[in-house]
Amino acid sequence: QQQLVESGGGLVQPGGSLRLSCAASGFTLDSYAVGWFRQAPGKEREGVSCISSSGGSINYADSVKGRFAISRDNAEDTVYLQMDNLKLEDTAVYYCATDLFCVPSTLSFRRREDYLSWGQGTQVTVSS
Repeated sequence: QQQLVESGGGLVQPGGSLRLSCAASGFTLDSYAVGWFRQAPGKEREGVSCISSSGGSINYADSVKGRFAISRDNAEDTVYLQMDNLKLEDTAVYYCATDLFCVPSTLSFRRREDYLSWGQGTQVTVSS
């Protein structure tokens, strides 16, 4: 069974940093684009960033540009989301998902079924 496992979430003060990791179980990530999504309480799930299988194509939501950086290490079969200068509004459960491509529309979340696999999520809380 293909599963993704997120880690690295936690509680951080505004202006702080966290690095999230997304690893695969039961398959390898290197053939897939990977996206990060988040869902805050009472809000729709939204796309944050994605990276193509080769790492050559990257997209970010406007709300995180200049603060978040996505990367992948195919040797470690892991995708990372470095989050700097965190804001209160970044508080959410963060999920990673696989897709065939990373294009701007990849971040336009509509349905879970539009993506190949999902993780269970990791909580990020930004609070003073």
